[in-house]
Amino acid sequence: MHRQSIKALGEGLRAKKFSSRELTQQYLQRIEALDPQLNSYISVTAEQALAQADAADTRLARGEGGPLTGIPLAQKDIFCTQGVKTSCGSKMLDNFVAPYDATIVGKLHADAGMVMLGKCNMDEFAMGSSNETSWYGPVKNPWDTTRVPGGSSGGSVAAVAAGLAPAATATDTGGSIRQPAALTNLTGIKPTYGRVSRYGMIAFASSLDQAGVVARSAEDAAYVLQAMSGFDPLDSTSIDRPVGDLVTGLGQSIKGLRIGLPREYFAEGLADAVRSRVMDAVKVLEAQGAVISEISLPNSPLSVPTYYVVAPAEASSNLARYDGVRYGHRAADAKNLEDLYKRSRAEGFGPEVQRRIMVGTYVLSHGYYDAYYLKAQKVRKLIYDDFRRAFESVDLVLGPTTTDVAFALGAKTDDPVSMYLNDIYTIAANLAGIPALSLSCGFVDGLPVGLQLMGNYFDEARLLNAAHQYQQATDWHMQAPKGFE
Repeated sequence: MHRQSIKALGEGLRAKKFSSRELTQQYLQRIEALDPQLNSYISVTAEQALAQADAADTRLARGEGGPLTGIPLAQKDIFCTQGVKTSCGSKMLDNFVAPYDATIVGKLHADAGMVMLGKCNMDEFAMGSSNETSWYGPVKNPWDTTRVPGGSSGGSVAAVAAGLAPAATATDTGGSIRQPAALTNLTGIKPTYGRVSRYGMIAFASSLDQAGVVARSAEDAAYVLQAMSGFDPLDSTSIDRPVGDLVTGLGQSIKGLRIGLPREYFAEGLADAVRSRVMDAVKVLEAQGAVISEISLPNSPLSVPTYYVVAPAEASSNLARYDGVRYGHRAADAKNLEDLYKRSRAEGFGPEVQRRIMVGTYVLSHGYYDAYYLKAQKVRKLIYDDFRRAFESVDLVLGPTTTDVAFALGAKTDDPVSMYLNDIYTIAANLAGIPALSLSCGFVDGLPVGLQLMGNYFDEARLLNAAHQYQQATDWHMQAPKGFE
């Protein structure tokens, strides 16, 4: 059952071929048997999961519930879950049990009736591209456990790729859904900024963070994103706009769909084998009737330096609340208040988080604000303008998700700049706030390659439709890693 699509699982539950409790037990057994190899979960909520499964079975027996009722799901450990530890992968929050549910947690579990298997490992405070900065240890890639799964949503993708959950929530500030999805043969979508509520999602960079989903296929992702999306008055950045039906539009033909290939995404730095797989995928889309043209996003090479001014600046502000006084880690035997602040933060935050707080505080400091933060916001507007112009002539933008396949654990931990460049193709979509999706398009030496599609604002349905049509013509997304079939 664990390799069936969400649609098939839902049909099986409603036809009483199996119960939600049986399905949930199978996933819990797989987690117990296989997750020690991967470290994809921080917390497994077995007792709660079985209680939710029983409640779902009761709803289904009464003929109630929707397409997701009774289907298990893993939550990234960045979303507050009432009564369950929400750590954000950090020692700072190792003792934090959230007193309320994030909006999307309520939407998926209380409303849609999904079953929470547990909370997934992640880079600390979502800062990382390899899931090696977690206080709970690195996550391993199921395709090769000596390699990284990508980050920051590394636990979410490892769990889904290994069949330890049918789908998982994730977040994307600069590529943290799409980059790990690419490295683990999954479909991951970051919706338009404001499409999904951020209430109850622990903040990293508030103008960039967006919640999304990772799943095996575009169809699976569409079902979950549908349930997550929508206006939330508790989130001041949430946009009050109808979501529409993301699932029924999947079957539409893509004949005449205009797809632009930005020349900057195929320039120096892209591995030849990855370029080859991406261009093979372009041919498949072309054969389905898509119209391919070359475009330019001239300011996209500036996205990484722009992001590493804006994101740390916002992080330094957001993470100021972790002071050892209100909640979270508190240093023992502090001499005075200043000592408490310093030691709590030094002990609670890992090196990467400390690095970004320091960078962010510097670029916001007196005398440097105009030179760095203000300038970065102006460049951000230029990147947004590039996309605005591109979408006047094309419907979607296509390119690679990453420069290469998954790298070895430890290969880049001593070189932050090299690590940051992993997100060179993904960051621009966050700076512009547009929706973007990664899907698998083949393998290089047995490791997955990701294809990225970016769309205009609120065009998630078109992105998912194009991805689904590609997946109908190929079977890359059906492949499972050896030992986790």
